[in-house]
Amino acid sequence: MRILHTGDWHLGKNLEGNERIKEQEQFIEELVGIVEENQVQMILVAGDVYDHSNPPAKAEQLFYKALKQLNNKGERIVVVIAGNHDQPERLTASVPLLYEEGIFLLGTFHDRIPAGKYPNFTIHQSGKGYMEIEFQGERVMLLTLPYPSEKRLNEIFTEEIEEEVQQKAYSKRIGELLQELSTHYREDTINLCVSHLYLGGGQESESERPIQLGGSLAVHIDEFPQDAQYIALGHLHRPQVIKGSQVNAYYAGSPIQYSKSEIAYGKSVYIADLSPGQKAEVRKVFLHNYKPIEVWECKSIEEALQKCEEYQDQNNWVYLEIETDRVLQQEEIKSLRRIKKDIIEIVPKFKNVEKEGFEYEDPMNKTMEQLFCEFYRSQKQVDPTNEMVDLFLGIMQEEKGEENETTTA
Repeated sequence: MRILHTGDWHLGKNLEGNERIKEQEQFIEELVGIVEENQVQMILVAGDVYDHSNPPAKAEQLFYKALKQLNNKGERIVVVIAGNHDQPERLTASVPLLYEEGIFLLGTFHDRIPAGKYPNFTIHQSGKGYMEIEFQGERVMLLTLPYPSEKRLNEIFTEEIEEEVQQKAYSKRIGELLQELSTHYREDTINLCVSHLYLGGGQESESERPIQLGGSLAVHIDEFPQDAQYIALGHLHRPQVIKGSQVNAYYAGSPIQYSKSEIAYGKSVYIADLSPGQKAEVRKVFLHNYKPIEVWECKSIEEALQKCEEYQDQNNWVYLEIETDRVLQQEEIKSLRRIKKDIIEIVPKFKNVEKEGFEYEDPMNKTMEQLFCEFYRSQKQVDPTNEMVDLFLGIMQEEKGEENETTTA
């Protein structure tokens, strides 16, 4: 069987308030082409379908369009699990309507796909965290573990437990769960596992919302069952392989650049060919960079203006850093943005104070999330929870949508 592994789509995600939906549409179009060209039989989407628990309508429409095209009326099996950005109930709201086509959406570990015969496939057995699918002459035993938060793992930690003990407790709990599920693996099945979590040793980027606390929610690669032929993971945005003593695990990464920290490497998906009892043959398929993020370092405001003029029609997002010995004038900033439409941030690098470690940061260049977190921290002396940030950003996005509708009207 040939599978394709992707994840961390973050549909609806903005770049400092700039919509990325067009790039995400281009990704879906390219993904469907890759699936068709390579005759993929099963697609695994390893979480973080959306960027927030309350995604905009455009993001939801794009997701369901993607499911329909990837599945192609039952021609291919599609399995999607929730990540730490997804709201499980929201993600799986239309589940009953999709079973018949071979589209499986799993929000939590407790979600279960009913066993039985379907038009194009058969589920021979299923339960919490596993299902055996017979499709196009092959049998697949798939272990599914959507984002396993502390709460979803029965809140096994307490404030009194030291960090090292927390690390062992979380990793060990995940390991015990996976080892129990792996008892369903057989020699005559293709044995797969898909999850959304942080593996210790994985390389992170700035655009991921942390799910580990000083490493306390990190899982060791050797906790995964050694009989797994392919382990498909989500959360880290850099495509990478985590090597263990017995098995390897793969992060497909995000499909587009979501921060400056992601510009140094290409985006991709993984395709794996599998047969029962055989080692997986895995290859990386690189994606196009639909609208690159670039950092322009300029020695002066004059150089910055000249570069903006020269590349004003280039399709990219720009972070502009300008060396200066004075505060940039508002008219200069307006001129830069007027010439080059997709400037995300303008950062002056002051020559006379840079050596002392000081760097001016204009609050107008900060994201709504950064401003909210800084304000909350100043009031409460603690960081807001992920759920609180999601709620705030969701409310702001709804208000922005209502303002746009009012303006249009």
